[in-house]
Amino acid sequence: MLVIRAPGRVNLIGDHTDYQDGLCLPMAIDREVEVRARERGDGLVVARSDAIGGVVELPADGTTDPASVEPRWGRSIAAVLQALAERGRSPIGFDMEVSSTVPLGSGLSSSAAFTVAVVIAAAEIGRFALDRRSIALAAQAAEQRATGLPCGVMDQMASVFGRAGHALLLDCRSLDIEAVPLPESAAVVVVHTGVPRRLEDSAYAERRSACEAAAAHLGVATLRDATPAQVADDPFARHVVSENQRVVTFVDALRAGDLDRCGRLMGASHESLRDDFRVSTHALDALVDALVDAGAYGARLTGAGFGGCVVGLVAGDAVDAVIARALARYRSTTGLTPMPIVVHAVDGAGRVD
Repeated sequence: MLVIRAPGRVNLIGDHTDYQDGLCLPMAIDREVEVRARERGDGLVVARSDAIGGVVELPADGTTDPASVEPRWGRSIAAVLQALAERGRSPIGFDMEVSSTVPLGSGLSSSAAFTVAVVIAAAEIGRFALDRRSIALAAQAAEQRATGLPCGVMDQMASVFGRAGHALLLDCRSLDIEAVPLPESAAVVVVHTGVPRRLEDSAYAERRSACEAAAAHLGVATLRDATPAQVADDPFARHVVSENQRVVTFVDALRAGDLDRCGRLMGASHESLRDDFRVSTHALDALVDALVDAGAYGARLTGAGFGGCVVGLVAGDAVDAVIARALARYRSTTGLTPMPIVVHAVDGAGRVD
């Protein structure tokens, strides 16, 4: 039995920059998808998930159109088989069981973790060698096919390249990664708003198209090449350019141990996502305010927005008190039930021995 784990991720700062060749600072977290797989000899892939339910049965040669697959979660498997077949994987079948501790619809990349785990399992059973970057890119291609959503590569890279105790400074143009140590005195808190989201149902694709149009208007390849002056009058583009700079400044502050400055930068990032990029919601705003007022250094929506989670940076010795105060206020002002998770940075995806 082959056992593969792939972690979810939380992004500390740098959202809606990855598909514009930008910078971001995710970390792989101790919530993961696990795939248990065993080779079979009939050229089929048969997958089961106790958590989601249903059985998926597909030919291993990648000929199935992902859009035709039901139940819906099987579309990612069909897309992985298709992406790997195009890269030369032999059509070797396998049985697969899936379990997950990554909350669905949370903005913690449950779908990317699942796709990364399936890529690694299919490649190993198919005796098809892939380096880590190729795993991330194959998983990104598969997720785009499965969802029809033009997602960037941050989630897959974070899941593959995670490093315990570190965030990852990711350059989405070069795909270079630099591990940045996280201060032991700080804790990373993720709180789900109680409002799930699916990016297919959001304006994510519209935002990406708007950014591409802005770059074309300016005559640059992507907004990574634009200056603040060039985008001053375009809120969507202004967010991307300013967010890239915030990532750089945040990393400097993190290395210096200046957590107060990190917190202020997280606040500025959330304001930009709320006011310029317009991907926040009332629930996300209320939860950010509740965490900051309760004593967090800073907080912001994490991921694409439109629901899901907030990430906060909190003094390690104050975590319980901050969470208790913030959740009480959030419940009273919204009537929603939040779900807090204190997360830790872990190593990236791979085989469990």
